Amino acid sequence: MTMDSPFDHAFEAPVDRKPFGPRLVAQLLVPSAVLLAMIAPFSPAHARPARPAEGFAPMLPVAPVARPADGSIFNISAGYAGLVEGRRAHAVGDPLTIVLTEQLSTSKSAASKTQKNGGFNVVPPTAGPLSFLDPNALKASGGSSFNGQGNASQTSTLGGEVSVTIAEVRPNGTALVKGEKRLELSQGQEWVQVSGIVRLGDIDSDNRVRSTQVADARVTYTGNGSIGRASRQGWLSQFFSLINPF
Repeated sequence: MTMDSPFDHAFEAPVDRKPFGPRLVAQLLVPSAVLLAMIAPFSPAHARPARPAEGFAPMLPVAPVARPADGSIFNISAGYAGLVEGRRAHAVGDPLTIVLTEQLSTSKSAASKTQKNGGFNVVPPTAGPLSFLDPNALKASGGSSFNGQGNASQTSTLGGEVSVTIAEVRPNGTALVKGEKRLELSQGQEWVQVSGIVRLGDIDSDNRVRSTQVADARVTYTGNGSIGRASRQGWLSQFFSLINPF
């Protein structure tokens, strides 16, 4: 019986191998692909340009239902508005203006301080077998202290006006409104998107309502272009910031 030595392959005849070029390309591409796969989840803004969210298109008014002829000249579905309502927005498709008056300011401060001291002293006897002990060597004391402080503050302000349309009228006298405003600039585009729920009674005679009176308000103000890209951190910088332990 013969046993194969683990060193036999070192003395075997060389075997023809494939060219080194494709393997070198694979070794160079695989680490790059792994790096990009790690970076992609942390930089969605660089994967594709920012685009306005869908679903903010203006709503069209509901077409009135044709009423069978009954000889009357009054038809409530033909744009009738009550004396009290006037020309205020109240139906699906009616436009109104949201006045953005958002101003938020928050602050937080925290402080903590602790201190603790302790000690003990042993006095040996002056006579007997333990009289050789030094009293100063049997003294011990300890202490600990901690002092921490933190402060945080944030202020945000948003002003302007955005016209929206009523998308849905509800039986409790509220309406779902949504709309957007897009600005095409030389260095990209910007857009403001607003949606929320307003009370029809809060709409004034000029069809305006403050954003502070909008329930479940969703306000988005962003854009794209060269200026927006310049204000964001690059993907390689994000990667090193992610793995930086300091």
